[in-house]
Amino acid sequence: MIGKGHSISGTRVSISYGWNQEKEAEVVLREHVAGDTPAEIAEEFRIIQSQNLRCANNTLSFIVSPTIEDGKDLSKKELEELAKKFLKEMNLQNNQSIGFVHRDKAHTHVHIYTNRIGFDGKAYNDSFIGKRSQIAADNVAKELGLTRVREVQKERLNELKHLRQEIKNIHVRVLHQSRPKSLDEYISKMKAQKVEVIPTINKANQLQGFRVEYKGVNLKASEVDRSMSGNRLIPQIAQNRRFTRLKEVPKSFQVLDKTVQLSSNLSTKIAKELIKGTIKIIRDTGIGMGY
Repeated sequence: MIGKGHSISGTRVSISYGWNQEKEAEVVLREHVAGDTPAEIAEEFRIIQSQNLRCANNTLSFIVSPTIEDGKDLSKKELEELAKKFLKEMNLQNNQSIGFVHRDKAHTHVHIYTNRIGFDGKAYNDSFIGKRSQIAADNVAKELGLTRVREVQKERLNELKHLRQEIKNIHVRVLHQSRPKSLDEYISKMKAQKVEVIPTINKANQLQGFRVEYKGVNLKASEVDRSMSGNRLIPQIAQNRRFTRLKEVPKSFQVLDKTVQLSSNLSTKIAKELIKGTIKIIRDTGIGMGY
């Protein structure tokens, strides 16, 4: 089961979308609201939101999606239970909420709109709400015996086992035969072999990792093989350029003809790889062990 979440400002418009009859919408959750139309519920939200006018994105929008197979068998009552457990996992059970199930597609999913402002006038902390939504959905799936996202991912990766091996083989050939000395050179060499390597760069101009596209399939580089993850690839490229083993985490890197910083998460992973490499050298040589 997948969970997504973010903060929004258009309460009435969003609830209207959730209540769209063309999508066979059905109310499956009501928490502390009595209205029968999007306008009435938005007004109920607004009364509480008037206690905290500093918060612009004062509504939370969530989508909770069971797998196609699980969704086929879930009744309205079971979807209500699912939605309530999700809100409890997010610690939002005491806030105003309205939830709708959409069955217009094969993939049954629930839209939940929750007042970010509590009855005490305080705004709910929406930091990392996307990641927290996924964790909450995964916990609910585990509790209800539904398919968890990691199981879906594992099954998909297993189905793509041969294609992933093809990509890995190309990656190994490029690294060992061409020995690219920059990320751009690596990306170019991989592209010549029909593998598109796509850097993931956030709004702060920080490199977070890479995605790979091959034969119409798009994957995280780390899903192809761990050796293709950013924390393994970047030290290898740096070593090719300097002809010596990387000893410290680079502060920036050139990619797509521009300088980008490394995200803190990627920097930490690279640092751990360097430490593991140093420990291996000490073990293999005995240097620094008092021999």
